[in-house]
Amino acid sequence: MPMTEKTASRKTAKKTAEAARPYHHGSLPHALLDAAEAVLRRDGIGALTLRAIAREAGVSHTAPQHHFGNTAGVLSELAALGNLRLAATMAEKAEGARGTNVRRKAMARGYVAFALKNPDLMRFMSRNEMLDSDRPALIESRRIAGRALAGVFGDASEAPPGKGTFGCMPAAQAVTMTVSWAFVHGLVMLLIDGCLKSLAASAEGVRSAEDLVDAAIEHAQISLGKLDTL
Repeated sequence: MPMTEKTASRKTAKKTAEAARPYHHGSLPHALLDAAEAVLRRDGIGALTLRAIAREAGVSHTAPQHHFGNTAGVLSELAALGNLRLAATMAEKAEGARGTNVRRKAMARGYVAFALKNPDLMRFMSRNEMLDSDRPALIESRRIAGRALAGVFGDASEAPPGKGTFGCMPAAQAVTMTVSWAFVHGLVMLLIDGCLKSLAASAEGVRSAEDLVDAAIEHAQISLGKLDTL
């Protein structure tokens, strides 16, 4: 049966990868980002080099540099894709939710769902020292994710216009977002790092760490909603 791009293993040798990925104009940058994510998932953040990404994609070691400039360029584009996927997951979870607190809970659960599906990418997206913060794609993706977060934790569904990622907002809303974002992101990191397994196993009526996190969101978001009155 002929090998296709979908069925080809990401661990195949360079010749096999080249045969399985017949690139045409415009597709190589996407393939390089797919390769970068594959390296991240399999080998971790420390393995994200231009040579490793090129090897995974089955192209010359100069290809990533040609399309993205340098390592930070490739990684920034990967982080940008992660931000967009995070925002999309939160929006999907919140679709049809009615009421401020219900919407917050739904989108917080979307944040958790994205992290569970993409733990390595979630960790990587916070590694600002590896990224080019001036890269347009990263700036725009952070703005989109910021708007989603404003919809989760603030009163508005979008951040008002402004130069920053979150636009311009009242200080009280910024405080609300900081507390809520820190809470949910902290839960996510504890969850994907396996820190809650023992606690969940010790709690009566809790089946898993995921259930424990969901219960924490259900409990805390009600209280966090009161911060809107600050």
